[in-house]
Amino acid sequence: MFSPPDDPGRRFAVIAESLYLANLLIAPGVAFLGLLCLWRRADVRTLPLARQHLRQTLAASLWAGVLLVGLSAIILLVGGFASMWSWFAVILYFIVFHSTLVLCGMVGLSRALAGQPYRFPLVGPGDPT
Repeated sequence: MFSPPDDPGRRFAVIAESLYLANLLIAPGVAFLGLLCLWRRADVRTLPLARQHLRQTLAASLWAGVLLVGLSAIILLVGGFASMWSWFAVILYFIVFHSTLVLCGMVGLSRALAGQPYRFPLVGPGDPT
């Protein structure tokens, strides 16, 4: 179940999970481009653990963009930009969902470091095997 520490699939999975967290915390957009470059570099020979982590971080990054940017914009459009309650709802929504996505990314990174598969709850694609 565990992969050896020098396993290239494990390193690839750790890089994918790290880029996901960087996309949420440090360099939004830039780290997502790094994930896309990693996706282009992956091929059929890429180990299943690495493919699974890369696939789920890309899917979770896309969902994160929709959840954080898209729904925040909808809340503001419906509630109005001048309404204090719209801004309160957006800030509260953003904090709760962003924190949840970061926490899931941290669990994914720890699983990648351990050489184990991981699937994001609700937004992660497919079977973690």
